[in-house]
Amino acid sequence: MPRINLLPWREAERRERKLHFTIALGGATVAAVALTFIAYLTMDSMVSAQQRRNDLLRGEIKVLDKEIEEINSLESDKQRFIARMEIIEKLQRSRPEIVHLFDTIVKTLPEGVYLTSIKQTGAHIKFEGVAQSSTRVSTFMRNIDSSEWLKNPALEVVESKKGDGFGSSFVLDADQVSHAGGDDDAPAAGPMRRVARRGGTP
Repeated sequence: MPRINLLPWREAERRERKLHFTIALGGATVAAVALTFIAYLTMDSMVSAQQRRNDLLRGEIKVLDKEIEEINSLESDKQRFIARMEIIEKLQRSRPEIVHLFDTIVKTLPEGVYLTSIKQTGAHIKFEGVAQSSTRVSTFMRNIDSSEWLKNPALEVVESKKGDGFGSSFVLDADQVSHAGGDDDAPAAGPMRRVARRGGTP
């Protein structure tokens, strides 16, 4: 029976299997490297895209912040404008008050009382004058207290005088009543100084 030597064939088959394994391993390595590189490029592209979106959002936020500042500035300007309009309307409403004030002073001034000075500071009015008697000064105060445009009469100074036909000189304070719908302490017509007389020339 002839003998066949199978060693060379087995050795060749072993080398071929080893070569196939090496090729498969190399292919797997290359594929893994390629996949890793592709994944890296994909992640880098995604990060870059997100960074661009973030930059765009930051730019839009800055624009919105600027617009908000402008809106706040416009709101402040609007409030200042409204305040000015209210002041102007109040002044327009209070313009006739000075006429009513002088008319009230004439009406409340009794016979025998003469005013030498009227000074207004805001809504506060100071009367200086002379009277034939302190009773007439009291009448003047009562008339002020019952008037529509004056209130809170307060006698500051009263002095008796002799030899000139007048019994007393006085300084009297009062407050103007505002009908303009605002603060009574607001200036109605600025400081004023007038001389008023009632009952004839002294």
